[in-house]
Amino acid sequence: MEFGGRYRIASPRHAVWEALNDPEMLKAAIPGCSLIAWSGPDSLDLEITVNLGVMKPSFKGELRLSDVIPAESYVLSGRGKGGLLGLAEGSARIRLVDHGQETLLSFRAEGGASGQIMRMGKAIIGNSAQKIIDGFFERFAQAMGVEIETLTPDE
Repeated sequence: MEFGGRYRIASPRHAVWEALNDPEMLKAAIPGCSLIAWSGPDSLDLEITVNLGVMKPSFKGELRLSDVIPAESYVLSGRGKGGLLGLAEGSARIRLVDHGQETLLSFRAEGGASGQIMRMGKAIIGNSAQKIIDGFFERFAQAMGVEIETLTPDE
C-alpha cells in the first residue's frame, strides 16, 4: 500500500526538523503511541496501539532513519510485531522545503502487513493507515503550536 501527502506548516524548516526528531513531540502526535525513545543515533524504539475498527492490536518495534540530510530530508523505516496478529512494516521519505517563513513538508510512504492482519482486508488496513497519517500531522501541528494546511499534489 502506498500513501503520500503535502502540507504547509506555519513554522521555519529548522523548527519543523527539530520537532520531527523530538520523541516527546512524536509521542504527542502519534495516535495510540505509548512509547517512543531514541535507542541509538539513528533508531527509535516504538510501542503503539492501532485502531483497526474491530481490533486494536499493539505493536512493538523499531524506527530507523537513513539517507539523512539534516533539516532537509530522511527515510524513516519501521517494523512492528503485533503478537499473533502478525507483522506490520513500512517506510516513508520525508522532505522539507522552505516556503518563506513556513515549511512545505512532503512524504511518500509504503507499508504492508502479514499474518492475521492481512486477512482483515486491505481496505480496512488502508483506511486505518490513512487515519493514522492524517491524525499524525494534525497532532504534530498542535504539539508544535502552529497551523498546518493540507495541500493538493499540484500546489
